[in-house]
Amino acid sequence: MIERLRDDTLNLMKIPGLSGHEDKVRDYIKEAVKKIGLTPTFDKLGNLTITFPGTSPRVMLFTHMDQLGLVVRKIEDDGYLRFERVGGVPEKILLGQTISVITKNGKALSGTIGTKSHHATQPDEKYKVPSYRDLYIDLGLRTASEVRTSGIDIGSPIVYKPSAEIIGDEKIIGTSVDDRAGCAVLLEVARQINSRAAGPEINIVFTVQEEFNLRGALPVAQKIKPEIAIQIDLLLASDTPDMRDFGEIKLGEGPGISMFSFHGRGTLNGVIPHPVLVKHFEQAASKENINLQKSAHIGALTDLSYVQLVENGVASIDVGFPIRYSHTAQEMCDLKDLVGLTKLLASALNSIPKDINLIRD
Repeated sequence: MIERLRDDTLNLMKIPGLSGHEDKVRDYIKEAVKKIGLTPTFDKLGNLTITFPGTSPRVMLFTHMDQLGLVVRKIEDDGYLRFERVGGVPEKILLGQTISVITKNGKALSGTIGTKSHHATQPDEKYKVPSYRDLYIDLGLRTASEVRTSGIDIGSPIVYKPSAEIIGDEKIIGTSVDDRAGCAVLLEVARQINSRAAGPEINIVFTVQEEFNLRGALPVAQKIKPEIAIQIDLLLASDTPDMRDFGEIKLGEGPGISMFSFHGRGTLNGVIPHPVLVKHFEQAASKENINLQKSAHIGALTDLSYVQLVENGVASIDVGFPIRYSHTAQEMCDLKDLVGLTKLLASALNSIPKDINLIRD
């Protein structure tokens, strides 16, 4: 299992897949699903679903395929690109960033986000973060004609230049750990439950456009009408010097559940998990001897914040793995946490009682 998780995570991290442009990521997952012997289904947005028939309650287990990035806003006469952000791209890390622009034929062209030479930087500029609207991408091309001939146009997707490697003690570092690691986990969960003889109906969904507007999962949820929704994504690690007051999540100390999330910046939404599901995951973790971490914070949220409101309401919980340096080009997770998360999910799914009472009365 650990080898498959490692390989799938690293392979998926190397595939560019900006929100709304997840095609190559979906192709990888589709082929992996077929190798398991399963038949995926798709919708018009591009969400991919695997259904394991079963009894009540109906479960939707999901994570997102897309990554944040940029799109071309303007092509300057001298070949430089201006761009817009897609998702929560931190402006402070953009200067000098190596990027890939994806052309119409799917080719990735390397470039860099220009930054004024240090020798020409004035004292009053050294500690300022410029607006992304003042930045530009240098592809090494000389004219707008050369840029367009290469297959780039307004709206072309841009991502951090893909990278993925193992460092230290089974730490994975690189681009789009969020949430290609989650995709790898769900592929392994599919392998684990494929041979089960009985249990609840489980719909494993790989969703689109989470980083764009958090609503890519909604059409699938409206079709599935789940009674239980389990969303897989990152949990912010608080074990680095700049995060120690944020919480108690530590890299390499096991998977976790979110006890409270709220965005608080424009998108007034979040999730408070269903207490029955919290107890169920605590019991599954205890049974499997898995250390279960917990988080509660403001500043991030997931697709689940909208999925929980489908139909008459859905019993919901966010489950995930610790991550450092989220939304940068060098995100980090621990392979051991992905293994623990896979075992936790397989155990929790297989032990959901048919008569579980989800009515909060």
